[in-house]
Amino acid sequence: MKPKIFAIDIDGTITDNKGGRVDLDALAALRYLVKLGHKVIYVTGRSSVEAYVLSVFGGTTRIAVGENGGIITTGPAEHKLIGNKQKCIEAFEFLKTKIPEAIEKPVFPRITEVVLERNFDVDLGKKLFAENNLDVTLTDSQYAYHVNSKGVDKASGFLEIMNMFSAKKEDVIAIGDSETDVPLFKLAGTSVALGNAPKQVQSQATITVLGHAGDGMIEALEAVQLKLLAD
Repeated sequence: MKPKIFAIDIDGTITDNKGGRVDLDALAALRYLVKLGHKVIYVTGRSSVEAYVLSVFGGTTRIAVGENGGIITTGPAEHKLIGNKQKCIEAFEFLKTKIPEAIEKPVFPRITEVVLERNFDVDLGKKLFAENNLDVTLTDSQYAYHVNSKGVDKASGFLEIMNMFSAKKEDVIAIGDSETDVPLFKLAGTSVALGNAPKQVQSQATITVLGHAGDGMIEALEAVQLKLLAD
C-alpha cells in the first residue's frame, strides 16, 4: 500500500465515550501502520495537547489537530491557532440567555473553542446561532457539544496538515464516528464511519463498518486495506 495519512478521531473511535479509555488493540494497530511507513494523525474535538501526548506515548505520528480543527500542535510548545475563542465565548453567553441549562463541560483547557454538556437540544442551539447571525457553529461530537468559530472544522484544520506534507485527497483516509467528522470525510479520499456513528454520519462515509469504538477501528482498517487492494 502506498504511504497514506490516516486522520483518526479519538472519542468513540479508539476510545469509549463513557470512560474515555483507549482501546489498546486499536492503538497497536495504528502504531503498526506507522511502522509500515504511514502517518497516523489524531483529529479530535479534544485538546490538541491531549492528542499530542497520546501520539507520543502511543507511538504514532507526533502531530495533532485539536478542538475540531481550531488548533494544530506539532511539538510540546509548537501550536498554530486557527479558531477565535472570544467569538465562541460571546456566543455561549448569548446561548445561556435563551437556554439557561446550557453549561460548560469540565474538560482539558481549550484555546479556540467552548465545550458544553450534552444536556439541551443541540438543534435549538444551532437555530438560535443561525437566526442571530452569530459567527460560530455548534456541533455534537457525541462526547460534548462544541462551539467553534465559523469556518473552523476538522477539514479546515487538516488541510494545514495536507499542505505540510504536500498530500492530495487520495492520500488521506479518515476514520470517525460523529457529526464533527463529516467535513473530514468529505476532504478524504477514503472515509470510514464506525457502527456507533449516527445514520446521517454513516451516509457521508465511503465505507461503514459494524464494530463500535476500538473493535470498529480495527474493522475499519481491515476494510480500508481490502478497498485499497481492490482499487
